[in-house]
Amino acid sequence: MVASWAAEELKGVEFGDKRLNKRLCAILDQFGAHPTASIPAACGGSAELAAAYRFFDNEKTSFEEVLRPHIESTRLRMAAQPVVVLAQDTSELDLTRPEQQVAGAGHLDAGPRRGLFLHPLHAFTPQGTPLGTVRASYWTRDEAPPAMTKAEKRAALRAQPIEEKESFRWIEALRHAREEARRLAETRIVCVADSEADIYEFLAEAQQASADLDWIVRACQDRAVRPDAEENAESSQLDASTAKHVRERVLREPVLYADTIEVRGRKPKVGCEKRGRRQARESRATRVEVRAAQVTLCPPSRPDRKLPAITVNAVLVREVDPPPGEIAVEWLLLTSLPISNVEEVRAVIEYYKIRWLIEVFFRTLKSGCRVEDRRFEQIDRFLPCLAVYLIVTWRTLFVCRLGRAFPDISCEVVFEPAEWKSVQRIVRRKPPPAEPPTLRQMVRMVAQLGGYVNRPRNDEPGPQTVWIGLQRLHDIANCWKTFGPEARQDDALV
Repeated sequence: MVASWAAEELKGVEFGDKRLNKRLCAILDQFGAHPTASIPAACGGSAELAAAYRFFDNEKTSFEEVLRPHIESTRLRMAAQPVVVLAQDTSELDLTRPEQQVAGAGHLDAGPRRGLFLHPLHAFTPQGTPLGTVRASYWTRDEAPPAMTKAEKRAALRAQPIEEKESFRWIEALRHAREEARRLAETRIVCVADSEADIYEFLAEAQQASADLDWIVRACQDRAVRPDAEENAESSQLDASTAKHVRERVLREPVLYADTIEVRGRKPKVGCEKRGRRQARESRATRVEVRAAQVTLCPPSRPDRKLPAITVNAVLVREVDPPPGEIAVEWLLLTSLPISNVEEVRAVIEYYKIRWLIEVFFRTLKSGCRVEDRRFEQIDRFLPCLAVYLIVTWRTLFVCRLGRAFPDISCEVVFEPAEWKSVQRIVRRKPPPAEPPTLRQMVRMVAQLGGYVNRPRNDEPGPQTVWIGLQRLHDIANCWKTFGPEARQDDALV
């Protein structure tokens, strides 16, 4: 029996074959019920397994076509929101095998690893509830990167047009975000990207798109700026108008406000130690000062085109007193959003903080759904399976975050009666009540099935305990339907 959420999510599916439409719903139901299980274990039988592999091998069931009904459902959820944050980022999927490699998998680096790169554009509410993927691109590298010195690599990249670089993916996703903003005229769209998108061509494209959507990019480079006014040659005093770079210009603005933020811990990134970036650190609460200014960026030279100067707003979030031996936390955000008052500046920072949830999305896709462990001989068969797991990943995070955003609504907006009744009986060891529990209560009970300790605490369940709990929930609910008090008498064993 197909789960109601899977059927609802895929109601727009149309492969031109009713059997394929029905099979995708069944596969999504099976994979969603057992996200951590292998494909044979999730399918639950040889006939279902064979049908799933035939589906992935069908020329009609491409990555794009499998994802299309989910994109349509995502747009409906976006249309119901006043503001939507579209976060984009890239992650590598390592499909390296110890023996026979996946045909069509490309080089991930100069080493032996093989796989592909995934770049989704995922929608979130400003509160962090995931709405779904509206676009996802992927690519493989046919050849390993040639061995070059840093100077040679820099010169080769400089001579290459942006359209021929992998970094063009940021601009393509931005253009798609603009199309979504035009499609949803009543919803404010904010496209957010991390420092890898700090490419001048991207900023110029974003500035052109500002009539349709807003955007935020975390700066990676301290770009040159044009002076605000003519410099006074007779004066030796420096002020904001004579600052030559973005960071210096914003630092000369007064502090708008101070705040305490939570800084997430991270592992060191190889090769960045000498530059003082991406060093290991522990999670901590830290005190920051916030400044903002409008700046006009000086365009860099390009061999194939002339780039325009662009005026953007800049917000600097800077740690005041970092712990001894720690590098100060600092965000320099470039944006089209207004910064005329403290509330508007706070909004810029809050929208940017949603971006890290796409990293949670990747972690859930890899660790929760274990998509890199799926065994396929050819990349073309792996891709439609990947599309299915993108939907499963969204569903897992959606359940996790929806309980935080709407804790007091009935859990039946997400869960079937057999699901909440059976979990209530197992977790709380008492008969289910007449009225369903709240969504927050239900998510906590599901997370308890996955190892979450439900005691008085401020933090909510994370995706790991939720995805484990959802897997157990499916089995418990099936038993409840088959053997529980509401099972039909004629279905009982005689």
